[in-house]
Amino acid sequence: MSRTVTRFAPSPTGHLHLGHAYGAFFAAETARLAGGRFLLRIEDIDSIRCRPEFEVAILEDLAWLGLEWEETVRRQSDHMLDYALALEQLREMEAVYPCFCTRKEIRREIERAGAAPHGREGPRYPGTCRRLSAAEQEDRVLAGDAFALRLDATRAAKICGPLYFHDRTHGSIEVDPMREGDVVVARKDITTSYHLAVAVDDALQGVTCVTRGEDLLEATHIHRVLQKLLGLPAPEYAHHPLLVGRDGKRFAKRDNAKSIQALRKEGLSRFAVREMTGI
Repeated sequence: MSRTVTRFAPSPTGHLHLGHAYGAFFAAETARLAGGRFLLRIEDIDSIRCRPEFEVAILEDLAWLGLEWEETVRRQSDHMLDYALALEQLREMEAVYPCFCTRKEIRREIERAGAAPHGREGPRYPGTCRRLSAAEQEDRVLAGDAFALRLDATRAAKICGPLYFHDRTHGSIEVDPMREGDVVVARKDITTSYHLAVAVDDALQGVTCVTRGEDLLEATHIHRVLQKLLGLPAPEYAHHPLLVGRDGKRFAKRDNAKSIQALRKEGLSRFAVREMTGI
C-alpha cells in the first residue's frame, strides 16, 4: 500500500486567514495520522496578482502555526515547461481548441440561447468557437487574435469513457465531463490554468490524497478528466467543509477576512488560533 502524501497549496495573492489555516491543518493531520508526508506548493501562475511578499508571509504564518512540511516547496512559476508539455499532449489528441470570445461575447451568446447555466466559475461557455473550422482557427491565430485554449468536453467524454473518483466523505462519484462545460486550460500568453497545473502538479509530486474545501468538489470532475487524458494517476480526495465565521459566511480574501498576521498582532497564541479552526 502506498504511503499517504498530502499537500497544502495556497496562492500568494494575499495573507492567510483562518480558512487557510484550517485547510493546512486538515492536510497535515491527514498525512500525520496515516504516517505519511505533508507537502507545500505555492500556486503562483497568476503573475499579476501573486506577489513575493505574500509568499514570504505565507511561509512565516505556516511556520508560526507549528506546521512542518518537506523542505522542497514546489512553485508553479518554476515549472511552466511541465504544463506546456501536458498542453501539447492535449493538442495532439485534439482535446483542446482556441477560443477567441470575450466575456461579453460569451454572455451575449448565452442570452441569445435563452439559457444561462452557471458553473463554479460563472456562465458556462456555449461552445461558440468549437464550431470554427481548423482553417478559421489557424487564420485567427496567425492574425494575432487573443485566445484561450478550452477543453473540448464533448471529445474528452468520448476519449475517457466512464470515469470515477473517490472522496472520503462522499464515496465513489461518477465524473461528468460536461458538468463545467469547455473550461479554459491555457491562454495564449500562459501555457496553463489552475485546472491543468493542479492535475500535473499532484501527479509529479506524488500526491495520493488531495484535501481541500468542498467548494472545489465540482472542479474535481475537470481534474479527473485531465488526469485520464494525460495518463496521470488518480489520487483519493477529501473535500472538507468550509470554515465559517459567526455570521455563517466562509472566510475569504475577497471579503477581507481577518488574517493570521492580524491575529498574531492581537496577541493570540498559535494554540488559540488552532483551537479556533476546530482541529
